[in-house]
Amino acid sequence: MASTPAPSPISITVQFVLTGIVWGSSFLFIAVALTGMTPAQVAGGRLLFGALALAAIVAIRRERLPRTLRVWAHLCVLSVSFCVVPFLLFAWAEQHVSSGLASIFNATTPIMTAVMAWAVFRVEKLRVGQLVGIGVGIAGVAIIIAPGAVGEVGDSTVAQLALLGATACYGFSLAYMRRFLGDSGLSGVAFAFGYIAPAAALMVLLSPFILAEPPRLDLPVVASIVALGVLGTGVAYVWNQNTLRAWGPTRASTVTYITPVVGVALGIIVLGETISWNEPVGAAVVFLGILLVQQRIRLPRRAHV
Repeated sequence: MASTPAPSPISITVQFVLTGIVWGSSFLFIAVALTGMTPAQVAGGRLLFGALALAAIVAIRRERLPRTLRVWAHLCVLSVSFCVVPFLLFAWAEQHVSSGLASIFNATTPIMTAVMAWAVFRVEKLRVGQLVGIGVGIAGVAIIIAPGAVGEVGDSTVAQLALLGATACYGFSLAYMRRFLGDSGLSGVAFAFGYIAPAAALMVLLSPFILAEPPRLDLPVVASIVALGVLGTGVAYVWNQNTLRAWGPTRASTVTYITPVVGVALGIIVLGETISWNEPVGAAVVFLGILLVQQRIRLPRRAHV
């Protein structure tokens, strides 16, 4: 295996920013792909192209792949929890909500990660301020969802709950990585390929059902699914793994500050989407919760008398 030098600090910063831009653009790509494909076809297509892109990088760089069944078993869990399920949920939800709103909900991932790492896997202990941040984040989500749910629980409300389910999957998966795969010894490329390839294989096995309704593959749809796969599900996952290893999970998860800005802007500029007052207000409250969870804002300590 060819040795790979550690990325420089500047390279990591560039990869971090590019990851935010690519992932922010992914919500636009999903919306366009859905004009000619079903949600399952979108999820399957992005995984297939992502796996092919990563396979090419692994082959060119002669990366070492996992050699034990234990690591492969954990990666297969991630292939479902980090790829198949959330990709399906995001694609289905974007049939009923705007791409910009989907990108806003994606920003709840750090809060979901903190909850999973603390409550499920017990790999982190949360301070009082962080618990307050989780509560603030929940309040922000309520602000986003509530206006549409006051009258009746319709498709939009269910779709927003599905988006929360997707980010809960991301949170579960990131905490799972820390708990079971922190010592895998794999490069970022090999690690990403290790869970994206099984996810793509699963979707290929399900293709007789997924392709029961033939897709309409015009140029915008094809370009979107290829970009979503090669960039959003392939290269960007490698950049994210490199950032995660260089900066740690807390700093790396701040990429969610970039993705909603890009996602909302592209939704408005390219798709002509509009946003309601509660969406940016709720997003701001969610970001406040994230800052508290990540201890970038700390509650004042009580003075001792």
